[in-house]
Amino acid sequence: MPPESRPQDAAKHWQDCTDVYDFLDQIRLRPGMWLRGGSLRDLQTMLIGYQVALGVHSIDDPCDFWHGGAFNQWLGTRLGGTSPLGWAADIERNTPDGSTPVEEFFRLLDAYRSETAQATATTRLPGIEYMINTFVTLFWRKRLLAQTTERLEDRGFRVIRLEAGQWNTERDMHRAMAVALDFPDYYGHNLDALNDCLGDVACYDDAPEGAGLVLAFTDYDRFATSCPRAAQVVLDIIADQARQAAVLRRRLICLVQSNDPQIRFEPVGAMPVLWNNDEALDARRC
Repeated sequence: MPPESRPQDAAKHWQDCTDVYDFLDQIRLRPGMWLRGGSLRDLQTMLIGYQVALGVHSIDDPCDFWHGGAFNQWLGTRLGGTSPLGWAADIERNTPDGSTPVEEFFRLLDAYRSETAQATATTRLPGIEYMINTFVTLFWRKRLLAQTTERLEDRGFRVIRLEAGQWNTERDMHRAMAVALDFPDYYGHNLDALNDCLGDVACYDDAPEGAGLVLAFTDYDRFATSCPRAAQVVLDIIADQARQAAVLRRRLICLVQSNDPQIRFEPVGAMPVLWNNDEALDARRC
């Protein structure tokens, strides 16, 4: 279970532990009792023994701490390489001042479990990475946006591509949205009407179960420059409708490409507008 959802830790006998993470939580509670001198290499040896015991007794229980195993590979990616001595030595070598190797191990363990849980959810629920923290995700590179939309299409999502760079006025936006989303003839070409009609599309789209609708905007920074209020409100409407659609087990995802790598929007649907994971750091958008 991910660390953030772990029940309140309580000391228990090691024989009452249900899996390796439960066992590690006991070590976290009282490291001095388990690890003489705070030796992380002793912990590594202990976990290798744990995994050997699982194999000997044919117990199918995930344990990722073998040398070269999943945790070691994840750590190598995070640290930029691994040594032949194993993950304990790598953590000891990279422990920052003010911390200890054991403290650093548990900090990394929490990050590993969180990322693993998210990756599992992403595999099981395609597109969920664009709905966990926000319904509106920013992109800088058009190539990255194209790869994302193609991947979502492969998983059954219906993708609507909108070239926002061609919108010089709010009316241009309404015309394009009405055509792309097949709004009825009585569409009022105003933001209230957009909210009403988009709600129908979001909640009653005919995408297959487990998929949904993706609105992918390119050159949105140009529209935001021409019509800043409308650009903000459109994203707010989409985010609000996406949340309501999710209640009905529908998925509405909004992907927004901007040529301005520093563009910022106010929170939409009471949620922030965030950059995608590949471009989350400012240094990756330059």
